[in-house]
Amino acid sequence: MTSDDVRKSFGQAIDEIIAALEGLDPASRAVAIRAACDHVGVDAPSSTVGRATSHALAPPVLKHEAATPVVVETPTDRPRVADIRSLRAEKEPASAVEMAAVVAHYLESIAPQSERKETVTTTDLDKYFRQADFPLQKRLEQVLPNAKAAGYFDSAARGDYKLNPVGYNLVVHTLPRGVSSSARKPRIPARRKPTVRSTRRKG
Repeated sequence: MTSDDVRKSFGQAIDEIIAALEGLDPASRAVAIRAACDHVGVDAPSSTVGRATSHALAPPVLKHEAATPVVVETPTDRPRVADIRSLRAEKEPASAVEMAAVVAHYLESIAPQSERKETVTTTDLDKYFRQADFPLQKRLEQVLPNAKAAGYFDSAARGDYKLNPVGYNLVVHTLPRGVSSSARKPRIPARRKPTVRSTRRKG
């Protein structure tokens, strides 16, 4: 057998191996290569098997599809949920009527989902006044009617009251009332315009 015949047989063997592997999926190719190497008594190239295995595990990406980045939500991405006591400390309501509006806003927009509700009752005031450490009123049942008369609530049903836009603006934009002197911006006095002296000589 001549060297040309050996080279021809070697090339044919490679072509036959490639043709056989092309019909298999990546995972099966790795198994076939390892089995063939074991059969003829040679070590399977680890890089070849590793690449084939990694390609088999990775999902295929189509050319016309762009890879979508995976966004992992972290605890810092979530909005902070304040409790009613901290909200009361932040808003500093000066009366039971204002505190009722704070409670209604808390239950409507800030409370955990299991506590959310759109209306409030005297029972809610009793519960959240206590949680906020706000003084209870002798006639607690009169607080919501008084808050409605003040323009902060609308009647939703018998005993149920819903915070209206006026009440919302009170809690979100008005409270706490006033600004401490330390937080006020210093007043800058206006500069006086320099006096322009006349250069004309007196006759």
